[in-house]
Amino acid sequence: MTQLLQIGDLAPDFSLTSDSGQSVRLSDLRGRRVVVYFYPKDDTSGCTTQACGFRDAYPTIEEKNAVVLGISPDDEHSHRKFKSKYDLPFTLLVDADHAVAEAYGVWQEKSMYGKKYMGIVRSHFVVDEAGHLADVQIKISPTDSVEKALQAL
Repeated sequence: MTQLLQIGDLAPDFSLTSDSGQSVRLSDLRGRRVVVYFYPKDDTSGCTTQACGFRDAYPTIEEKNAVVLGISPDDEHSHRKFKSKYDLPFTLLVDADHAVAEAYGVWQEKSMYGKKYMGIVRSHFVVDEAGHLADVQIKISPTDSVEKALQAL
């Protein structure tokens, strides 16, 4: 079992492929605040609610010198379709092997209809300008995620 991340911890760095095929490294965003949110699957109801919430709040997020990075195991093609369908102004990242989700402690056992499986637990982390965690929310509702991330910024 991985030690859970806490406010004040250095955010685990990562480099992932974006929806546009570019490599995005968290540490390259130092000097800005970053909302890193993890979601299970593109174009599902809760994930769409969360993504559209961040989309609608994006002008406010930008005013606070922040960016949003959405992370799921879905591939580039799926991310591009999801981003285009809902006009998402932020970057979606591919974590196909769920290594980043594991580093953040959000790749966990889940259960549906009595069947247990491993998957992404909806979560977000607000990273400050120096790369430290300013907010940690694991197992959060799609609407609460956006509201709490805005409060932490």
